[in-house]
Amino acid sequence: MTRDELLKLVGTLDLVRKVGLLTGATVWRTRAEPAVGLREMVFSDGPAGVRGEEWDERRPSLLLPSASALGSLWDEQLAGELGELLALEALRKKVHAVLAPTLNLHRSPLGGRHFECLAEDPELAARTGAALIRGIQAHGVAATAKHYVANDSETERLTLDVRVDERTLREVYLAPFEAAVRAGVWLVMSAYNGVNGTTMTASDLLAEPLKGEWGFDGAVVSDWGAVRQTAQSAAAAQDLAMPGPDGPWGAALVAAVLCGSVPEEAIDDKVLRLLTLADRVGALGGGRGIPSRAWPGGTARCLLRRAVAASTVLLRNEDVLPLDAAALHSVAVIGRHASAPRLQGGGSAGVFPPDVVTPLDGIRARLPGRTRVLHAPGPDLGGLPLPLDPARCENPLTGEPGVLLRVLSASGHELYAEHRLSGRQLEPPLAPEAHTVEISALVRPAGDGKWTFGVGGYGRMSLAVDGQLLVEGEFARDSEDPAVIHLDPPRRHASVWLAGGQPAHVVARRELAPDTGRAVVVTAAEPEPDQEQALAEAVEAARQADVAVVVVGTTEGSESEGHDRTSLTLPGRQDELVSAVAAANPRTVVVVNSGGPVELPWREEAGAVLLSWFPGQEAGAGLADVLLGQAEPGGRLPTTWGAALADAPVTHTRPQDGRLVYAEGLHIGYRAWLRAGRVPAYWFGHGLGYTTWSYESLRVAGAHDGGEDLVAEVRVRNTGVRSGREVVQVYLARPDSAVERPVRWLAGFTAVRVQPGQTVTATVRIPARMLRHWDTDARAWRTEEGSWRILAGRSAGDLPLTATVRGPRERR
Repeated sequence: MTRDELLKLVGTLDLVRKVGLLTGATVWRTRAEPAVGLREMVFSDGPAGVRGEEWDERRPSLLLPSASALGSLWDEQLAGELGELLALEALRKKVHAVLAPTLNLHRSPLGGRHFECLAEDPELAARTGAALIRGIQAHGVAATAKHYVANDSETERLTLDVRVDERTLREVYLAPFEAAVRAGVWLVMSAYNGVNGTTMTASDLLAEPLKGEWGFDGAVVSDWGAVRQTAQSAAAAQDLAMPGPDGPWGAALVAAVLCGSVPEEAIDDKVLRLLTLADRVGALGGGRGIPSRAWPGGTARCLLRRAVAASTVLLRNEDVLPLDAAALHSVAVIGRHASAPRLQGGGSAGVFPPDVVTPLDGIRARLPGRTRVLHAPGPDLGGLPLPLDPARCENPLTGEPGVLLRVLSASGHELYAEHRLSGRQLEPPLAPEAHTVEISALVRPAGDGKWTFGVGGYGRMSLAVDGQLLVEGEFARDSEDPAVIHLDPPRRHASVWLAGGQPAHVVARRELAPDTGRAVVVTAAEPEPDQEQALAEAVEAARQADVAVVVVGTTEGSESEGHDRTSLTLPGRQDELVSAVAAANPRTVVVVNSGGPVELPWREEAGAVLLSWFPGQEAGAGLADVLLGQAEPGGRLPTTWGAALADAPVTHTRPQDGRLVYAEGLHIGYRAWLRAGRVPAYWFGHGLGYTTWSYESLRVAGAHDGGEDLVAEVRVRNTGVRSGREVVQVYLARPDSAVERPVRWLAGFTAVRVQPGQTVTATVRIPARMLRHWDTDARAWRTEEGSWRILAGRSAGDLPLTATVRGPRERR
């Protein structure tokens, strides 16, 4: 529909109906208004997969690599294809809007939600995010640029107030969102946090620059529960308060309009934007928007497998990789993460994948039958017990793998029962007389030992094993964070001795009460193995094998939404495990399974080091392709990895008196390392392949189309014996600038594929905006005239080619 047609629809609604549209109808749905042909719109979390409205493990979703893995692609075409996959999943789940991509930055390596953000550099985040947006929206599904803005820490995330100067805000943190608007994004999500004293749902930043200067014509949706005031947020450019049906708007907002504290024109603009969104996604009038089409270029599984290899970063390789399958007689696959990898980050964006290829599975499947594959898990990681799953328990009623979920009345009468596959559950359908949710299962210990069980939730809960009460009490809610309350509440643990071979009946109950959330979590941990013996077995397996593959990583307790990290050390004795295995077998490949940086004190001891991030459901298949040379490790670091936390220039993520000051200004990531004069373990942009490269020449000229952009022509040669892909990176520097600037900053990049011995000229466009700076006094963009230094190479710390050019003349 045209804008005029939509405005006519707005004009047919009275104030009460208009205000009613501005708060959600349910947790995931907006309100319908039949009078104007408006149907409900369904939202879903979506950075790594589209869950849909239900947290139900029986209705799985394809699981993509994490956002930090997508940032390591440095490949807009592949990112766009993954965006299309998200859109097709959304259509399958009957979802109109996917809450992705996250455009916040890797400001500090301690950021707890690092895995859900694309990069530390605003340009890389901008280009990758824009590609995802274009892919999602190509199928008539709305993408959501989130969390606007400066939502880069998890500590006190609902209330923290970020203090950041205007220039830094413009040049660093707002830049990916500006790119999202240029890409045509239909939704922007306002964040929980405040910026410079005002919570984002009431911030002037929603009007300027978002809707004014940038011309964003979509709708601003709040993060769930982020709208806390009536008049202040409604008078701002906030359009939709989620979730519903309750919230600070409604009757109070109608009253605010009638008394003049909120102009009705502001309400009309909000409704217009919601109708515009509905029209775009096919929820207004007839039709469902752009119809879905068959997935191009093969199956979704093939795409996900390709994405795993393309995002894997090879940090180090001492002539160990790729492995020759024909020459391998035995392979030792070591580590807890080898058989139970972390495929996604913890928190609200989690999905249930249909199936999983573990690293151990992937390696076994790709090696010939004559090759012996040894698996040694190594020492326990020491994390919290995990939710019950079908591999460890069975329904006590049917014997099927999984758990029995029941809803009981106050008298204990069964109102509802069903078989489920996970000990982590949200409320099932509840009858009016529902009083208690019960989860029960049979656990069959292999041997004698002390098991640890836990129950998570709020309110009155109990946990019993074979009739022995282990946990009982009233547990008051201690958080306002929706992700904690409804998804990952605190757990209470107790231990009990179980006899091997004897089934143990585990029963957990939580009474339903207002303000106690929706979650019940039942966990279990087997007896810890002898740590020294487990380490010795891993070392012996490595010693017997031709090659050892050690998979290490973080745990949900050490890296997750809801809290920032306090350490970059791998949990448990994983560092000791790697060192011991590498000492036993020089052909040791270490695979790091984390969403963000961790310390690698053994990195010079290993024969090869790979980063797999949180790689999604095809983790093991893509990893095996890389290990055996069927695919090149295509990733480049989207964030700088330091050798130790103490070396990192920006580590403060915890507010003081509610305020988090971005004192580093423009200098985050590699920019901060350069300013501090420190050398990290691996620079932003670093990543090896299976060939070698020579950078031969750099030429810089004006854009061929006569615009104000610059064009860098970089000649590179493949000096190895395999064809390969190289990401050619170009940085800008202005050593004699009259204003403060980073030592250098990413200005553009492109990838080339070259055969052995061949050369190619990579053309990298440098947009004129990369030369600009924000003049706070004039409140305008400025470009210094004069000379600029152009640097080209493989990473922020490896730039062998330089040139000096005069920048474009500023237009006044």
